[in-house]
Amino acid sequence: MATPRLVTVAATQMSCSPDAKDNADAAEALVRRAAAAGAQVILLQELFSTRYFCQEQREEHFLLAESEHESALLARFQALAKELGVVLPVSFFERGNNAFFNSVVVFDADGGHLGLYRKSHIPDGPGYQEKFYFNPGDTGFKVFDTQFGKIGVAICWDQWFPEAARSMALQGAELLLYPTAIGSEPQDPTLNSSAHWRRVMQGHAGANLVPVVASNRVGREEYPGSHITFYGSSFIADQTGEIVVECSYIPSNRGDSEGGDGTAIGASRMGAASAAAQPGHSRHFCCGEPGGPGGEVILHTFDLEGVRLQRAGWGLFRDRRPSLYRPLLSLDGRATV
Repeated sequence: MATPRLVTVAATQMSCSPDAKDNADAAEALVRRAAAAGAQVILLQELFSTRYFCQEQREEHFLLAESEHESALLARFQALAKELGVVLPVSFFERGNNAFFNSVVVFDADGGHLGLYRKSHIPDGPGYQEKFYFNPGDTGFKVFDTQFGKIGVAICWDQWFPEAARSMALQGAELLLYPTAIGSEPQDPTLNSSAHWRRVMQGHAGANLVPVVASNRVGREEYPGSHITFYGSSFIADQTGEIVVECSYIPSNRGDSEGGDGTAIGASRMGAASAAAQPGHSRHFCCGEPGGPGGEVILHTFDLEGVRLQRAGWGLFRDRRPSLYRPLLSLDGRATV
């Protein structure tokens, strides 16, 4: 009989204001709430210290970038990870000499700096003009060996690519974490990607038998000529792809079948509240109104040893045929690379 290896993971969800200090304070409060509830690995959303400035192209926004080793934000959350004894992946706008990246640094539960990941896939479309700001990442997909397990971290648009999830799983990831900023589409107010967004990552979980944690921002953010309603819906999915707990969803338009009045739709699929962590146990906390500025925290406890044995027994990695996948190495699918 295998000895259980219980790990409690958390995702947070919050709205962002123009004030970076207020955003960092709100994020810290959510981390503290998650840690107090027993979370050991806590995921904050993409670029949580600022509004989503990529809605517009302005040179002044480059002033938001920080060097990895001179960032006050990173220093603050590194100290927080050490104080609380939790693993914290921290998203930030990185400046590296004349290059700029959308990056995450992972801090271990003792405050140790485990490494840096730079976002690999950079989107470019109405309201999501990231190519103006970010170089494509050059770190490759990475797995971080933390005190509570091996975690793979990728960022937002990366989550739509199965190759990223599989690369991290092949490197031994036991959890896949995706900090995110996604919402309505300025060019098409009738388009709602929220269900599609979740299903893609649920597929990654099921195809790799690895739990997935996704943290998204929430609320309406406006810039001249553009606005996005970030729909939240942060979630945790188990290794089969089933969503076990989720945060509130904010409809982005009145034609949305899930709700059209602009109010939050509460989380579902939650386990009963309990102080004791046990496999399959979920919790959800609202720090204020659902979808409001106080933010939300969701938690779920996994037996990573049990998941590991299930993954081995299912045979997905035993039956892989890497020599047949050469078309993946090309842009046009030619297998002659």
